[in-house]
Amino acid sequence: MSAKPVVVYGASGYTGRLVCEYLREHNVPFIAAGRSKDRLASAMERNVPGIETADYEIAEADHSVDSLTKLLTGAKVLVNTVGPFAQYGHEAVQACLAAGTHYTDTTGEQDWLIECEEKYGAEFAGQGLLLSPGVAQMYTTGEIAANVALEVPGLDTLDISVFWKGVPTVASTATILVNAALSKAYYLEQNQYVEWPADTGLAQVVVPGQHETGLALPWGGTSHPVWFKNDHRVANCKVIGGVMNKALMQGVPQIVQAVTEGIAGLELEQKYAALAETAAGVNNQMPPRENPRINISVDSVHASGPLGRAHCVIYGNCNYKQTGLLNAFAAYKLLSGPPNKVGFASACQAFGHRELLGVLKSFGLVQDPVLTVSI
Repeated sequence: MSAKPVVVYGASGYTGRLVCEYLREHNVPFIAAGRSKDRLASAMERNVPGIETADYEIAEADHSVDSLTKLLTGAKVLVNTVGPFAQYGHEAVQACLAAGTHYTDTTGEQDWLIECEEKYGAEFAGQGLLLSPGVAQMYTTGEIAANVALEVPGLDTLDISVFWKGVPTVASTATILVNAALSKAYYLEQNQYVEWPADTGLAQVVVPGQHETGLALPWGGTSHPVWFKNDHRVANCKVIGGVMNKALMQGVPQIVQAVTEGIAGLELEQKYAALAETAAGVNNQMPPRENPRINISVDSVHASGPLGRAHCVIYGNCNYKQTGLLNAFAAYKLLSGPPNKVGFASACQAFGHRELLGVLKSFGLVQDPVLTVSI
């Protein structure tokens, strides 16, 4: 049974440690949970600045509904960083329902979001609980930019691009490969999901604020079409994104094609094992701690309608820190009162895009949005 109001599951990972760091800054007591107490203790002591001033405990849990339910009983919020979420997320969500706990995670897996809504959304709403997967820079910060643009009336189409400069974590690399090899990707057209063509390749796109173009992919469809399918203002939503490393981006389609061909005909568990092995071969080290002078992010949204246009860009830095802060703030808010929306909801729907923007700005992670309107 939890003696603290927030549980960070997967706390020894890169993103989990950042969530703990920002929970400390919000003076929120928490439990750092995972499979190994020794690994958790080492990760906290070595990698979370100021952890000696935090009110936290360490807990070991098996990845099962029963074990996680026992861990969560008495807690109000679970922040889940254990992915790929389509593979490992169900046990955590089911445990939240059993324990009466709010749920957030850091996923970018579109199929996981769709499944969460279909399988668990109504039950979370019935219990007055929040189910908010996809709280992360690559999704929430772009969602904030989209909502700022949609403050201009008469716009119903979103063209979103997300770029960042940095190195994917070990878990992110595994998630990218699993998502690309095992799931379909959708965009939103007239409020219906439309599948991206399987042979969709790299797109050359304009990156706001620089002369050099960038390379982008649909990146599994992302969270945005799922969130905005539930928004009466939006009929169409398409998203592409990438890292500001052209050599890395040029290699992604080849890696995905090779691994997809390599797992053809295997059973699902064999596919997961093969994908994990490939991911470890691509990236088996944690990235260095982010440097705001190097690790920049750009979230760009063109919103349009029959008689108007708006372009909103949010320039920021340290996308993993943004992710850690957004989840820590979500937990902080849930401890102080109910969210704006229960059940399946995005961070913006649950807490308000302007409030989330203010938090990111207050910690020096984003600038004021640059908004250009033509009506």
